[in-house]
Amino acid sequence: MKKVRILLRVSSNQQLEEDGDLSVQRQIVLDYIAKHKDWSLDKKEYFEGSNSGYKNAVSKRDTLQKALVDAQNGEYNILAVYKDDRVGRRMWEIGAYVMALKSCGVDIYTVKDGCISPESDDIMGQMMLALRYGNAQKSSSDTGMRVKDTAQKLVQKGKFMGGLAPYGYKLVLSGEISKHGRALHKLEIVSEQAEVVKYIYYLSLYQEYGSTKIAKALNEDNYYKTMAPNNVWKSGTITSILTNPVYSGVVAYKRRERINGVYHRLDSKEWIKACEPNEDIRIIDDSIWNKVQDKRENRSRRYKKTLDNKREDTVQRKNNTLPLLDVIYCGYCGAKLTNGTKYSYWNIKSTGERRARKIPSYRCQAAQSGVPHKNTAVFRADKIEGIVMNCLSEYMDQILIHENVFEWIEQHWVCRRREQELEIKKLNKELLHTVQGLEVMERYIPEAMTGTYSLSMEELTATIHKYKEKKLMLQKMIKDKEKLYNENRKINQGMEWENGIPSWKQIFRKASIATQRILVNKLIHRIEITKDQIIIQFKLHMDCFNQE
Repeated sequence: MKKVRILLRVSSNQQLEEDGDLSVQRQIVLDYIAKHKDWSLDKKEYFEGSNSGYKNAVSKRDTLQKALVDAQNGEYNILAVYKDDRVGRRMWEIGAYVMALKSCGVDIYTVKDGCISPESDDIMGQMMLALRYGNAQKSSSDTGMRVKDTAQKLVQKGKFMGGLAPYGYKLVLSGEISKHGRALHKLEIVSEQAEVVKYIYYLSLYQEYGSTKIAKALNEDNYYKTMAPNNVWKSGTITSILTNPVYSGVVAYKRRERINGVYHRLDSKEWIKACEPNEDIRIIDDSIWNKVQDKRENRSRRYKKTLDNKREDTVQRKNNTLPLLDVIYCGYCGAKLTNGTKYSYWNIKSTGERRARKIPSYRCQAAQSGVPHKNTAVFRADKIEGIVMNCLSEYMDQILIHENVFEWIEQHWVCRRREQELEIKKLNKELLHTVQGLEVMERYIPEAMTGTYSLSMEELTATIHKYKEKKLMLQKMIKDKEKLYNENRKINQGMEWENGIPSWKQIFRKASIATQRILVNKLIHRIEITKDQIIIQFKLHMDCFNQE
């Protein structure tokens, strides 16, 4: 007997269609399982609720990951679902997930199509699997476009398009029902919060406070602090309030866009807004709202980069140019410190020559967001790192007198090179399969043109286009990986040390930032810093340091 488990997924809590209602979906799958005499239903089933199989990556879907782990443990043989789109709607990821289950001895069966898991040596079957989920992804993409088009038209008519209510409002039933049977809501002003919104606009317009300063002022006031969402005001919340036209009675749509799984704010010129304001939800007068936008624009214009000064800006935190970033925390609030490095510029009067100076610093990100903070929130890196380096030197003198640290460093680089080589090899293999798949599909173009192929010419062309995009993406990834691999080789080969065991001062002076961070992470658990003291928590047990 083959042990069978069920996977159920609904895209929305309020879905009422046949494949959306959980009890109906489960019963259809149970009836399907009952038709197979050699199948035995297991008590455990997998369920996902309100989780899009199109927007969410497989790695982010806990239910699918749990099913994969159980398959690796040999707990079941068949995963039964209502339709293939219940597994997901991502062309490359779902196909790979199906094959991952297959490698564990688990086949996926759907009520509609039967077994959709091809054998590991069935290249054509795997190609068809990719086409299956390519069509599912395209269908979701087309549906998303239709939904967006409909939403834009409704927003232009002043309709609220759902989601969480902005601060200052609550959702109440509108009395209308959608064509899917869902009860629709509308916005209603919360008077106490509306007064806070007015005060925020007052501070921005008449006091000329920025978002961070407003958040700090509200957090320091006992009353306004109690009115904060999630118990604390942050600069991001203030910015959202100051830029959302809903407070002037104008509902807006497409204020941000999801790109590669990350939301990005769009320029106000790209927003879809209601043609007429709704006086029932207006909190701020038009004149005040527009003046605040003008002042914010003028203030930001002062800090925009000029053509001559393009690169003369604050170093972004993602540059990771500081060796203690992974382990250093604010001693006042416990928040992790980020890269607060800045550049200062000046001109020499006699020659007109422009000079620049880099000031490496660690900055508390909580204080930067306007969270109440005691004392300083920025710490000079040259002072901190000198103290930490001396402590590390004394620590290692006592514990690792006979240890050759650079033997470990060399082992680390060897392991890292092997990992990179395997990554490049894996990408090259995937590129080869993609090119082969592309060649196979292109051979079917004549059949698609004559209508004798299972896919239409339009569908086949769209799939070929996806394959070409993947080919270009893989080629770029391989190029980037090879570049990083060669750079790391140069760094490692460029390390020349004096005879004997070098001191930790030599390490920090000569090693690359990447090597410094590796050493710090292996030795230090946590650093807490205030204006008056630095507390370093070492990893006293050094077995972890000697492991690869």
